[in-house]
Amino acid sequence: MRGHLGPACNAVGYVDRQVWGVNHLYAYPVWQRLKACTLSAPNSGPFREDAPNWCRAPFEPEGLLSSISAIVSGTIGIHYGHVLVHFKGHAERLKQWVSMGLCLLVVAIILHFTDAIPINKQLYSFSYVCFTAGAAGIVFSGFYILIDVWGFRTPFLFLEWIGMNAMLVFVMAAQGIFEGFINGWYYKNSDNTLVYWIQKHIFNDVWHSERVGTLLYVIFAQITFWGVVSGILHKLGIYWKL
Repeated sequence: MRGHLGPACNAVGYVDRQVWGVNHLYAYPVWQRLKACTLSAPNSGPFREDAPNWCRAPFEPEGLLSSISAIVSGTIGIHYGHVLVHFKGHAERLKQWVSMGLCLLVVAIILHFTDAIPINKQLYSFSYVCFTAGAAGIVFSGFYILIDVWGFRTPFLFLEWIGMNAMLVFVMAAQGIFEGFINGWYYKNSDNTLVYWIQKHIFNDVWHSERVGTLLYVIFAQITFWGVVSGILHKLGIYWKL
């Protein structure tokens, strides 16, 4: 009998409910924004009158089984780093990264399209681990060729600066601490924030598309912004270290 990968019932949620208990799980899972749950989809909103019970069920996106998958992803990343340490030639390094990246992508595609283990981000499925790790290896190889082999370093200095202050960028940007602080200041209601105004009027309204506007907002108002901040901190010799 095949397992279920939907939000109503899956092994990840079952294990977490049995081990941690319902009261210790995240109460606002992302699937509450599905069309089956709310008319405001893909945004958050009140539940539909005919919303199934699983819309209100808690789910831990970083639970026990998901943590195992995260460890596997981290281990693959460490392997990529070990290649950089133990192999000195460009060709040797690229052979290791590209071959492993392609193998992982092939495994992910086979698992997904044979319906053995479909790619599922919410459940952090093994095929998702293989796909993201494989894609990371290929993309990393591409950057390595551009920067280290061909010498195009200057256009990518902002990535180097971000890497030098990775902890700062992770906490303040990826975890939304800085943006949350800015959103704490608003005029009349919580939607009138500087972040909301920039995203809506400078990106979404200009491009007449929420998707394109959001993409450009992430590229320019987040990645580029933190690249500049990291560059300034690098020039000042300021780094956030453990």
